[in-house]
Amino acid sequence: QVQLVESGGGLVQVGGSLRLSCAASGRTFSNYAMGWFRQAPGKEREFVAAIMWNDKSTYYSDSVKGRFSISGDNAKNTVYLQMASLKPEDTAVYYCNVDMGGDLTHWLDDWGQGTQVTVSS
Repeated sequence: QVQLVESGGGLVQVGGSLRLSCAASGRTFSNYAMGWFRQAPGKEREFVAAIMWNDKSTYYSDSVKGRFSISGDNAKNTVYLQMASLKPEDTAVYYCNVDMGGDLTHWLDDWGQGTQVTVSS
């Protein structure tokens, strides 16, 4: 079992910034990457960003590229998401997850409670 705990969300105005944090604990050995997802009301959960531990390469969805930055510490199973130039469409519950397969498709079925990000115009 893996526990995922997200934090750092809040209410921010358009153009503002937030930094999200996520800590994974439990059965996290041999994980290859960590990533962030988000789910807006009435929409499917979508991929936001990921970081590969072997070479620290990063991946972003087109909607956040250039505005968000992912970083983390493999030894601590911790990942961060620095969000800037926030837009109302970034409003969502943000979740982190762990990739156990190394190809950014083997995300765990376990999800944390997420952290709410609300961008007001």
